[in-house]
Amino acid sequence: MTTKLSANDLTLFRGERCLFRHLSFALNQGELLLLEGRNGTGKTSLMRAIAGLISFEAGEIFWGDVPVLSDRQAFHGALVWMAHRVGFKADLTLVENLRFEANLRSQSGADFDEVLHRLDIDRLKRLPIRSLSAGQQRRVALARMLLSGAPLWLMDEPFTNLDREGRELVVKLTSEHLDMGGMCIMAAHQDVEIGSNAQKIVLQ
Repeated sequence: MTTKLSANDLTLFRGERCLFRHLSFALNQGELLLLEGRNGTGKTSLMRAIAGLISFEAGEIFWGDVPVLSDRQAFHGALVWMAHRVGFKADLTLVENLRFEANLRSQSGADFDEVLHRLDIDRLKRLPIRSLSAGQQRRVALARMLLSGAPLWLMDEPFTNLDREGRELVVKLTSEHLDMGGMCIMAAHQDVEIGSNAQKIVLQ
């Protein structure tokens, strides 16, 4: 199995505090990387740095065999991120937000209405995002991931604000993504059982 995402000897500081040193991993197609640790240990910071939003003090990320820093555009086009804040425009409708993002990246070819129906948000598509509950907005963020066609999913506490049915849906969708050869890096407080090919990094 070919390694698609790898990290070599990563070091990251927040202020004067070192979050981690000499961190390395390799993530192949169909694999999940779970990030565990208490609040403040650097789970979100690690994902932000992988996505290029902040810089590592040392170390390097590779997409395939190519350093990400040498071809950021290709790497950023290959990932989609579900962060704590969903990042939508509050006054735009659900559909307007998703269509706007569709114009910024290549898409999976998934049927738009079918995705909304599966996530039980099709009835909300004409409403502005600001009128949706936190849980409904998380479902819209899941729709963005499914529509993106990105092979690498970064999911920061994806179960937040979701009821039991919503949490089960996250597990199912992520499992399907992995089964189709996708990859996922997920930070979660609770125990997560998704697929059989899971690695774990515990940040102290």
